[in-house]
Amino acid sequence: MKKYKIGTLGCRTNQYESQAYATQLRGMGYEEAREGEEADICLINTCTVTEGADSSSRHQIRQLRKRHPQAKVVVTGCLADRVANEIRAIEGVDAVILNKDKERLLELVLEEEVPEFKIDHFAGHTRAFVKVQDGCDSFCTYCILPYVRGRSKSRGVDEIVDEVKGLVVNGYKEIVLTGINIGDYEGEKGEKLADLVQAVDTIEGLERIRISSIDPDEVDERLTEVVLTGKNTCPSFHIVLQSGSNVVLKRMNRKYTKQVFLETVRRLKQRSPLFAFTTDIIVGFPGETETDFQETLEVMHEVQFAAVHMFPYSVRPRTRAALYPNKVPPAVIGARKEIVLRESEKGAFLLREGFVGKTLRVLIEDEETCFGHAENFLPVYVTRSLPRNTVVNVECFENRPDGLVGRVVS
Repeated sequence: MKKYKIGTLGCRTNQYESQAYATQLRGMGYEEAREGEEADICLINTCTVTEGADSSSRHQIRQLRKRHPQAKVVVTGCLADRVANEIRAIEGVDAVILNKDKERLLELVLEEEVPEFKIDHFAGHTRAFVKVQDGCDSFCTYCILPYVRGRSKSRGVDEIVDEVKGLVVNGYKEIVLTGINIGDYEGEKGEKLADLVQAVDTIEGLERIRISSIDPDEVDERLTEVVLTGKNTCPSFHIVLQSGSNVVLKRMNRKYTKQVFLETVRRLKQRSPLFAFTTDIIVGFPGETETDFQETLEVMHEVQFAAVHMFPYSVRPRTRAALYPNKVPPAVIGARKEIVLRESEKGAFLLREGFVGKTLRVLIEDEETCFGHAENFLPVYVTRSLPRNTVVNVECFENRPDGLVGRVVS
């Protein structure tokens, strides 16, 4: 039997696409190469959102080439799109497929008929990411994605619903609707994200629906209502902050202010005290002053995020911010990074403190550690062993630095 190996870097959209390749290859009679086995084909799905992602992508290419010297090595994704000739020049790379041809990758490389580009399971996960949208029209000044992913485009509601139904049949209880800029979702008949969420919420057997990264100005009244009143929608958003300074947000070309962000958070928390948030923050954007940075910390202190994804600013060629003056020194960026990481841990701990003594519904993700996430994405450890992918009610009685601890209740 032929073997494959896939390396994936970056966002949930990349993770979805790599899983779709795996599904296609299995449908063609391939199986994943285990440790020590040599693959016939290696796919590397790259990322270029930061300089670190570039470096990791190149490392992954070279490592897979080294471990699988006889394999056909195919590179795709955002770094491959941004510097295609540079990637082609790496020794041992057989093909580079640009993002516009991503869904036809195996057809182009293997030159034979391949199964449909979709997923029926999500390896190693109890939750499955489902790509509903790709591309971005926002052109934030720090971001390369509109140049490498193209303009916003969305899948049809019926196609997405069918894919989710297949995942549910295969045992998945939680799905995450994901995309490059999911707030831009627009179906074939003009459906908006709220319409899509409502349609997915009717699927029998599905217990949890999450929405991936979204901007605060895209959480309108209709989406708020659909999420708060839905049967299976989770009281949790990954809502993007990037900076707590309006001056910095304007230079980033973000479409909202700090006030809009906080109003969105407050509105959701007032409607549902269970609601919790995760976010993205960039530190060291060109021109970011100490005052700007303190404003970011103030927002963090007010919201108490369940988790913060922190990115030190990284110059991306072709973006407007790459030309901005007043670059923040690396030492200052490093110091601010450490402060954000420390403050995010404090904020998450304080948030969880408010749920000690309360009962949360937890999906068990790791059988050995009895670990899972509550509906509002708080990490929870359960005091007795339970099978993976089990959903239980847990009364939380302790808050540790790594999460809540609770006992199963009926």
